[in-house]
Amino acid sequence: MSSNNEQFDDSTPALGSRRDFLYIATGAAAAVGAAGSVWPFIDSMQPSADVGALAATEIDISPIELGQRVTVKWRGRPVFIVHRTESMIEQARAGDGDPGLIDPQPDSARVEQPEWLVMVGVCTHLGCIPLGQEEDDARGPYNGWFCPCHGSIYDASGRVRKGPAPRNLDVPPYAFLSDARIRIG
Repeated sequence: MSSNNEQFDDSTPALGSRRDFLYIATGAAAAVGAAGSVWPFIDSMQPSADVGALAATEIDISPIELGQRVTVKWRGRPVFIVHRTESMIEQARAGDGDPGLIDPQPDSARVEQPEWLVMVGVCTHLGCIPLGQEEDDARGPYNGWFCPCHGSIYDASGRVRKGPAPRNLDVPPYAFLSDARIRIG
């Protein structure tokens, strides 16, 4: 009888390795199945093709006259472009050392070329669109932009001067492709 017991011993290498193989194969199949079922959900989080197409936009700035303010769209948000006169540049630079700035930043850090100011036209408080792009808009005492929703006032460089806005109007990533074209994004 003892010889029969020795034949069915659990420590036999063939039985142990076969069981291990079945565990590993089942686990691998479950992992592949889980990844396959989760992939469509993860892939749906990618931006759509129309959003990706607007990731960067080129703008012809040659028709913008000196002193003119225009608004263009980028990623569904307004972008303010100002072709600044010498007096507008001087006014913006005059506020550089003002201790009353909520978010201190020199004008030179906000522009690539002094005569062109490019900023996202969305108030940094609650996302309203400030007034100041049109000739008859209220611009506040600093000749910049005024957000009528909660009273934030921005100066000629887009820096917040008064109100609940916590920071300056954002400057998007942009580059001059030539004297007449810029790329935003």
